[in-house]
Amino acid sequence: MTFQLNCPVCLEPLQGDKKHLECPNRHSYDAAKQGYWNLLLANQKRSKDPGDNAEMVQARRKFLALGHYQPLADTIAERLADLAAQQDTPRILDMGCGEGYYTHRMQQRLEITGNDYQLAGLDISKHAVKAACNQTKALTWMVASGARMPVADASLDLLTVLFSRLMPEEFSRILKPGAELLIAYPGEDHLIELRDLIYDEVRHSGFKPESVLGEQFELVSTEPVKYSFTLPDEIQISQLLAMTPHGWRINQAARDRLAKLNSLELTLDVSLARFKRR
Repeated sequence: MTFQLNCPVCLEPLQGDKKHLECPNRHSYDAAKQGYWNLLLANQKRSKDPGDNAEMVQARRKFLALGHYQPLADTIAERLADLAAQQDTPRILDMGCGEGYYTHRMQQRLEITGNDYQLAGLDISKHAVKAACNQTKALTWMVASGARMPVADASLDLLTVLFSRLMPEEFSRILKPGAELLIAYPGEDHLIELRDLIYDEVRHSGFKPESVLGEQFELVSTEPVKYSFTLPDEIQISQLLAMTPHGWRINQAARDRLAKLNSLELTLDVSLARFKRR
């Protein structure tokens, strides 16, 4: 089923077909040739080309295709499918979907259940969303602001936010009362071996999403996903570095240390937290 989008200007419902959408106030939008909707307004951009650039998206696509994060993606998809099974044709949005790796895995798992659903992916990076269209044409993909999503008030049954910024007021606006929020965020040991090689002092964030989400959301459960994996060569090490924020911060001395490695064993440490909209 098609995901219902709303006009980013006035938040009135958009109607149309696969190529053109228009709201009652005559704001209109044409689909990009790749199949996504660009619903990012000029005044919502903090830069000329917001979000991940083409190089970062390409690096992430290449790295994720290697399968090192597949157990994590499978776990996320399983949890989402379990939550979706409790709803009648749930409307689901993956905010900060990037190149669609996790969103596509969600779709594959939902298809196995045989239940009806509506699933869309949203990211502020047009480069990421273009790449997401290559994952599958069956979903609704959009370039849009996560701070003002083109989604009606209290219209979503499920929202996933994987490694993206938490915006409690906007999340609360678009989710139905009692709807579920599933988030993923790095644990304290995530890529700890890489961080030890890069930084003189590794700092722990102590991040607790419940302190950010506040009184509008109730923490239901937290589940750790933790395992080891090995990068067998310098190429894969470079690909991982290019897709993480560590690649922006690394100095030349640390880069030289990494270049000398023939392989690198790493720890994946991610927390999945489930919240309910009060």
